[in-house]
Amino acid sequence: MATTTAITTTNQKINDVRGFLEKLTPNMQAALPKHMTAERMARIALTACQMTPTLLDCDRQSLALAVLGASALGLEIGGGLGHAYLVPYGKTATLIVGYRGMIDLARRSGQLSTIFARVVRVGDQFDYAYGLDDKLVHTPSLKSDGEVTHVYAVAKLRDGGRQFEVMTRAEVDKIRSRSRASGSGPWVTDYEEMAKKTAIRRLFKMLPVSIETQRAVTIDEAAEHGTGAQDFGEFIDTTAIEGDKPTAPRSPSDLLTGDDATGAAKPPASVQS
Repeated sequence: MATTTAITTTNQKINDVRGFLEKLTPNMQAALPKHMTAERMARIALTACQMTPTLLDCDRQSLALAVLGASALGLEIGGGLGHAYLVPYGKTATLIVGYRGMIDLARRSGQLSTIFARVVRVGDQFDYAYGLDDKLVHTPSLKSDGEVTHVYAVAKLRDGGRQFEVMTRAEVDKIRSRSRASGSGPWVTDYEEMAKKTAIRRLFKMLPVSIETQRAVTIDEAAEHGTGAQDFGEFIDTTAIEGDKPTAPRSPSDLLTGDDATGAAKPPASVQS
């Protein structure tokens, strides 16, 4: 009987969230780039809640903000793309931007021809040096299951310039230890992706990334390290979000600063991941 009651309660919560997300679809569509649909965003957001049942108990205002924030950034939640994740902190649903989400945002700036990050494992040949003639050489071992020792991120600018950032495993784990989700969520299920994102985020400080990307990094850091509430004010009119009645977000043309007002990602000349 107890099991049946629990299943019934969970199903009720799922239906409640499904109905709530359906109400959000006009708001999502107003924020999403043209190549994405609100119906798909609602569907994958619901799947994320089902995969992490504690999200079903999060307050609806935080869930609305997180989903609309992801929509405004044009990032899919969960799924195979790994663009972004919904992570519950108590009763608050929080948006965490993934490695591939950071890559996608960086590509939209139009300033980069290539950007990628890779992990280095025990047994790999790896050498790097900073200075007037920076160098980075990585030859992976034929064995792909060694422990991660380093992670690095590389960007090539359209003017031919290059930048890279190398972090040791210890440096990555130190940053992880400051995360509120260090023992759960993507840090556990997708460690290597989070390590790559950490290197990418540090590399961004040296790159001509868009204001949109800078805002995403600030939102992500606030969520991960608990440095304050996520501020979606640049993307969404949050002043009138009350309960299950969020107001419409600003139009994509107001959100983005590049040449593409639709928010669609511009494919670079070469992308490696």
